[in-house]
Amino acid sequence: MKLHQAVAGGTNTFTGYGDDYVAVNGERRKQSSIVLPDRILDWNVAGFDALQAEDFQVFSTLGVDIVLLGTGRRQRFPHPRLTASLASAGIGVEVMDLRAACRTYNILVAEERKVAAALLFE
Repeated sequence: MKLHQAVAGGTNTFTGYGDDYVAVNGERRKQSSIVLPDRILDWNVAGFDALQAEDFQVFSTLGVDIVLLGTGRRQRFPHPRLTASLASAGIGVEVMDLRAACRTYNILVAEERKVAAALLFE
């Protein structure tokens, strides 16, 4: 599916996605990533089953209010102990499938919210 950009230039938005990729500003990505309005970071997580509490600590340094966790083709919820550091830091976590995370991210970025999309690929 192709999406249309509705935010200011220079801001990262999802312009497409499929079963095994996302496109950020037209550039395809096929590895787990953290997408922020101003940058994209590689997220060295092998997939949902490999998640550890340490994988979520990076978000407390990024200045975000909410993390959209895209868990791949289907929505899967991590154990609350894995995301406890985010709750302690006052950072919200919304868990959804990868496609929903992309759509929601674009809406929140258009509202100028401090959001990160944490996307997992298997």
